[in-house]
Amino acid sequence: MKKMKTFAKIGEIKTEIKRQRAEGKSIGFVPTMGFLHEGHLSLVRESLRKTDCTVVSLFVNPTQFGPQEDFEDYPRDLERDADILEKEGVDVVFVPDQNEMYPQGYKTYVEVQDLQDKLCGSSRPGHFKGVCTVVLKLFQIVDPDTAFFGQKDAQQALILKRMIRDLNLSVDIDVLPIVREVDGLALSSRNVYLNAEERKAALCLIKGLKQAEQMIKKGERKSSQIIQTIQQIINSEPMARMDYVEVVDLDNLDPLDKIEREALIALAVYVGKIRLIDNMIVILEE
Repeated sequence: MKKMKTFAKIGEIKTEIKRQRAEGKSIGFVPTMGFLHEGHLSLVRESLRKTDCTVVSLFVNPTQFGPQEDFEDYPRDLERDADILEKEGVDVVFVPDQNEMYPQGYKTYVEVQDLQDKLCGSSRPGHFKGVCTVVLKLFQIVDPDTAFFGQKDAQQALILKRMIRDLNLSVDIDVLPIVREVDGLALSSRNVYLNAEERKAALCLIKGLKQAEQMIKKGERKSSQIIQTIQQIINSEPMARMDYVEVVDLDNLDPLDKIEREALIALAVYVGKIRLIDNMIVILEE
């Protein structure tokens, strides 16, 4: 098994990337906040398959957490994650600390206006400013040819694609399907917070999406009817509290009155104190 290289300093990993580039290697990048699960690993394996050198970052980014959110409690286990990544055959791991990424006096932030204020952005103000800032910094550090993201964070992927386009960055984004548990729950590092009852209750998200899928297959096109049905399923679960459910355009996240083309059904639900997200892309058959 090849030896995985681990770097904590920006200068050191940039030197390593330059060395890899000098050998003519393509660079794949999977940015994560650690506490890895099969969803992350699906991205890692795609990078290993498509590129010559795979880089994974493990960094819990403070700028994407609000003041009342779970930054301090976010699950972390660097040793476990590094072991998993080495077994997968990852080439390089980047594990900066907060001061390395945001040294004293840090003042620069990146925003994608309009898109950042919808869906999750409306209930987590400033979240996507933090996401864009850290991802742009990581792109500058790692200089990847391709970066891999998951469809579970559909709004994030759309915003990052727009940032790349608007800022003329030379990185491709590869968005891979949601990875789910056997019973349908979308994988998330935050799932470890759920107790047994909450874990069972969390299935209301996928139940709502599956019911919406059946309605669409039977010809329902009105967003209001689809949203109402999902809300009823969520509200019938005593441990769940709706944040939002919306049917939106896949390109600009604007609400759709009717589904007439590709659309995104997105929802966020609190189960106990834990906020979970899920979504489904609707593609109408010709």
